[in-house]
Amino acid sequence: MSSRRSGSGASRITDDQIIDLVSKLQQLLPELRNRRSNKASASKVLQETCNYVRSLHKEVDDLSDRLSRLLSTIDDDSPQASIIRSLLN
Repeated sequence: MSSRRSGSGASRITDDQIIDLVSKLQQLLPELRNRRSNKASASKVLQETCNYVRSLHKEVDDLSDRLSRLLSTIDDDSPQASIIRSLLN
């Protein structure tokens, strides 16, 4: 098995470790976790990971916008406003 250098050059990661990490990552992705076939290519896993992270960012942005709109409709001194402000920070 060959080994690869990490970005720092200080440690090495083996092909087996990469395979294990890609497999673990695949299990975290809803799109790939429920497939009939257990195997997906590393590039497919990485592509789906990027898509999933983008969708999570979008969801966070959307929820933040909704909370901001909700905050604008309630009294600034209310306990609810305090809770919403803490969620936005």
